[in-house]
Amino acid sequence: MKKRLLAVLMIAVFCFAAVGCGGKSDLIKVGIINNDPNESGYRTANDADMKKTFTAENGYEASFAYSLKNDEQIAAAQKMIQDGVDYLLLSAAGTAGWDGVLQDAQKAGIKVILFDRTIDADESLYEASIVSDMAKEGETAVGWLKGQNLAECNVIHLQGVMGSAAQIGRSGALDKEVAANANWNLVVQQTANWSAEEAQQIVQSVIDAGTPFNVIYAENDDMAKGAVAALDKANISHGVGKDVIVMGFDCNKWALEELLNQNWNYDGQCNPFQASYIDEIIKTLESGGTIAEKTIIMDEKGFDASTITQEDVDAYGI
Repeated sequence: MKKRLLAVLMIAVFCFAAVGCGGKSDLIKVGIINNDPNESGYRTANDADMKKTFTAENGYEASFAYSLKNDEQIAAAQKMIQDGVDYLLLSAAGTAGWDGVLQDAQKAGIKVILFDRTIDADESLYEASIVSDMAKEGETAVGWLKGQNLAECNVIHLQGVMGSAAQIGRSGALDKEVAANANWNLVVQQTANWSAEEAQQIVQSVIDAGTPFNVIYAENDDMAKGAVAALDKANISHGVGKDVIVMGFDCNKWALEELLNQNWNYDGQCNPFQASYIDEIIKTLESGGTIAEKTIIMDEKGFDASTITQEDVDAYGI
């Protein structure tokens, strides 16, 4: 009888510790909608940062869903709302189509926090947005290219997934400059969907066609790498003082090393480490506090092969 009573008490203690006095888990339930972690080195680092932060040891019960397609992300978000998460963390594949999901979350008392990418939705539908200024990233890169004072810019423009905030921001600045300058030309402007393989195929087709170009403007490092593979195959020189200027984004460590070795010319930073900001916001809201800033813009810069140092590679490479 004593053994049975002891066993019952042990079970009760275990259940109390697990769920607390209120009859439910003390862990904060977060549903995290992200892009495919294999999309790029940036995304791998972003996903790893999320998984490192949103753990049981840090007070969270986290579920993850991944897709590069808006409709699949929306379906995953709706399921998380049905499952009763406390917070929905969202890095949207595309900027449009999210109003219904955010309205459903709000009705269910679920707080939404955007990370990495903006969406086209009223600010009242989410608590905070921790994002990169993609338009500024594009403006910084195009400003750098303009500063090279080339007699003519014949650009192969490799775009990311169409409709994503990163693609819109990084494309917009280049489109504006091409429209304003008669000596800036788009040899080809085509999505390679963040893929090195697709980028290599696009650049190879331009080489095969014999169309002259002197700039690769790739909206992420992986596409720049694919472009360079096509250049190398055709024995076309690239980098500082060479035939083709190579530009990428994200600041993977291996990409910054290409700058350090002067094989590439420019890389724009996109900071993937948003999880600590989100954690602080959630803990503030959970304690009854208020958020000082609705939108937090990550601090970012651009790197030039002629000035980058090993210290920069070590400090900023992801």
